[in-house]
Amino acid sequence: MKSDTDLELVFKNAAGKKVVLNVEEPKSTVTKAEIDAAMQVVVTNNIFATTGGDIVEAVEGRMRTTTTNTIE
Repeated sequence: MKSDTDLELVFKNAAGKKVVLNVEEPKSTVTKAEIDAAMQVVVTNNIFATTGGDIVEAVEGRMRTTTTNTIE
């Protein structure tokens, strides 16, 4: 069995669509304040282009853990 944890940063773009940025293997001690600050940097500095326009709002940060079981 293998487990992977990713940090998903969810934003809204100018068209009102959700945009999810995936960060693989985030540090286990990351805090909500650190996530919020990083997301604000993305919004403020308009770092990424999307098909729906600029990223205009940070919606949420969430940890996603996936477990994979090999069938033998």
